[in-house]
Amino acid sequence: MCSFSSEHSPYLPLHHSCPSKKHHHHLRLSLHKRRRAQLQEARRRKKMIVMKTEIKMRNLKLYMENQSIIEENEKLRKQAVLLHKENQALLFQLQKKFSQQNNTKTN
Repeated sequence: MCSFSSEHSPYLPLHHSCPSKKHHHHLRLSLHKRRRAQLQEARRRKKMIVMKTEIKMRNLKLYMENQSIIEENEKLRKQAVLLHKENQALLFQLQKKFSQQNNTKTN
C-alpha cells in the first residue's frame, strides 16, 4: 500500500512508504541467504552430533576390547608363573635324581 498523501501519519516513516521492488527483492534474497546459512549450520551441527556419538561408541567398544585383552593377559601371566614354578620343581627333581644316581655309582 503506497501513500503519497500530504498527510503524514505518526506511525509511517517520512520517506516514501512503498519501498521499491529492488529493495523487496534484496530483502527477500538476504532472508533466503540467511535461512540457507541457518539450515546449513543446523545440518553441520547434526552431523557433528552424529560423528561425536559414533566416536563415543567406537571408544567404548575399544575400551571394552582393551579390558578383555587386559583380563586375558592377566590369566596368561598367572598361567606362565605356574608353568615356571612347575618347570623349576621338575628341574629340581631331575637334578636330585641325577645326583642320587651319581652318588650310587661312585659308591
